[in-house]
Amino acid sequence: MNSPENATICSAKGCRAAAVWVLAWNNPKIHTPERRKTWLACEEHREHLSQFLGVRGFLKDVVSLEEWQRRSAADR
Repeated sequence: MNSPENATICSAKGCRAAAVWVLAWNNPKIHTPERRKTWLACEEHREHLSQFLGVRGFLKDVVSLEEWQRRSAADR
């Protein structure tokens, strides 16, 4: 939905709140194991979005947006 590099708005439909969490996921049927897609979540929608991805077996990691940005900067 959104990527941390270009937006910090929650990925939940209709939500315009600031994101504070990154949900890293992949769909094993179409993505290589190391590939990570991201959704952003505000406090209110973190659990809902995590459950949505988790039920499908897609959720790989949930980290704070701040931590995700630190990791990304360190990888550059």
